[in-house]
Amino acid sequence: MERNYELAEKIKEDNYKVFALLSKYLNHSPDFITKEEIEEIVQGGVSYEYAFMVILAAAFGLDIVDIDEDKDLFNNYFKKMIHKLDASEYANNPYYKNINIPTIKIGKSELKYERYKPFEGFVCNDIIQTKAGRQIPQIGFFESEFMFPAILENNRIWMTITPNEIETMKEAVDQAFGHVLTFGLGLGYYAYMISEKDEVNSITVVDTNGDVIDLFKKYILPQFKNAGKIKIIKADAFEYARTQMPKGKYDFVFTDLWHDVSDGKDMYLKMKTYESLSPKTVFSYWIEKSILCYL
Repeated sequence: MERNYELAEKIKEDNYKVFALLSKYLNHSPDFITKEEIEEIVQGGVSYEYAFMVILAAAFGLDIVDIDEDKDLFNNYFKKMIHKLDASEYANNPYYKNINIPTIKIGKSELKYERYKPFEGFVCNDIIQTKAGRQIPQIGFFESEFMFPAILENNRIWMTITPNEIETMKEAVDQAFGHVLTFGLGLGYYAYMISEKDEVNSITVVDTNGDVIDLFKKYILPQFKNAGKIKIIKADAFEYARTQMPKGKYDFVFTDLWHDVSDGKDMYLKMKTYESLSPKTVFSYWIEKSILCYL
């Protein structure tokens, strides 16, 4: 039992260490790995992913050759964490293919394309939790520049449609049926994807940001083939969930109100308290797996 406890504590320490290192990297220098560095290592016969891992480990101060603890961290986390993504897979996404994003500014909100540089790292999916309790973030990169739609507020990226959003919404898209309620509009990716489903009859979108709603209604919604399924309501999500959601007889509710796990934990827990008001409704939450790892 004591050995199991020590192992569990060691895994917790490893989780914390990896998250701390990644947080510093992603927040301060996600583009420090260069194509030249990668290709120099790849010439030795290894993959782009392995080259990326080695450079990142070295930048974190890990010695994966001579120090066993660092080697174990590399093998247990990095090899399951880093992914070279295929840009063509996302270029064929229906939203990317069919929706054109203009560069427009309304109030404090701006609609435009942002980009990932070649070999820039970014979160690309939910955290994976192993049976042993290791929590492994999922980090992706592209070999070439990758453009993605974004909404900026006060010149800060707030809403995007990146590989992370696409991957982490797949389950909620697949599950949606009947009369759907979604909290959070963004660029309308979720609304668009489920509007294409025959199983979805109507989509009610609740968002509190008037500028974002105006941008969406004027420049994006008219491009939706099934725009007639969509109704947008300007309201506070939690107030709507408390007072209006039980009256709506919704079959499926998807909540996407947060930017990431750090600002999502409390909102997630608050929204969960309203599930009991609609006992026959199926509920789903953006990046719920990652939030549960933190909780």
